[in-house]
Amino acid sequence: MFRLATTALAVLLLGLAPGSAPLAQDKDLNPDSTLAGVLERGRLRVCFEAGYLPFEMIGTRSGLRERSLRSADERKGGQVTKFGGFDIDLAREMARELGVGFVPVNTRWTAIIPSLTLGRCDIIISGMSVTEARREKVDFSEPYMQVGQTVLLRAGLAEEVTAYGDLDDPRFKVASKPGTTGEEAVRHFLPEADYRPFDSELEAAAAVAAGEVDALVYDRPFNATFLAMRGGEGLVFLDRPFTEEAIAFAIRKDDPDFLAWLNGFLEEIRADGRYERLRRKWFESTGWFDLYR
Repeated sequence: MFRLATTALAVLLLGLAPGSAPLAQDKDLNPDSTLAGVLERGRLRVCFEAGYLPFEMIGTRSGLRERSLRSADERKGGQVTKFGGFDIDLAREMARELGVGFVPVNTRWTAIIPSLTLGRCDIIISGMSVTEARREKVDFSEPYMQVGQTVLLRAGLAEEVTAYGDLDDPRFKVASKPGTTGEEAVRHFLPEADYRPFDSELEAAAAVAAGEVDALVYDRPFNATFLAMRGGEGLVFLDRPFTEEAIAFAIRKDDPDFLAWLNGFLEEIRADGRYERLRRKWFESTGWFDLYR
């Protein structure tokens, strides 16, 4: 089976010390902890935004687009939507470890932190980069992956643009997604470029492939996966990241019980091989390409 590492999809994973996740039921929990509520309710509600390859996606057989899905709803018009991806599998493992059900809460990115803080979900597992601005609103677990911003470029510019800095010119239309570190990177590193925001990273990448914009600045795993799924047609991947970003789980602030459990969970799945199994499934295999988008 073709390995995505050959298209520079391989990411740098942060090492986590071996250990074991503390059993939530075995400790005295603060009754105000989200973890106590999850156990009492018997459900783990997970906020994410589908469309971020290969972390959270929608099954191709659902017949639905990302924006047609209501928050916290896997069923619409008699159809059951199947979510998949690296983060979705991590969330399912987390729910299984807790002995509770998994409830997907597909949420627009711009509303994802407010959805968490208002109690519409229990945790954000959506490839969220740790930033100081976000730390003011949420608490983060230990990182579970390292990513960075890269450039997906329309093929006609291959000779003219060989590094991200070459795009810092008003002649170039550079896309990203509002509220993301991709957008921050464009504004910080490419202030002279003609910035074009897109509601969806998939729409932005498709616009590059169609020649409607010149480039997309976005996380390396997404750009590499999109390139591989499209067979590289009409695209060039400047695959060397020009930022370094850790991604982590986000929870409501001041919840040490839940935070301790999450960090223990990460240690456990790294030690027992579950993390590596999922990494290989989503980052080194193409077998899921026809099943999700």
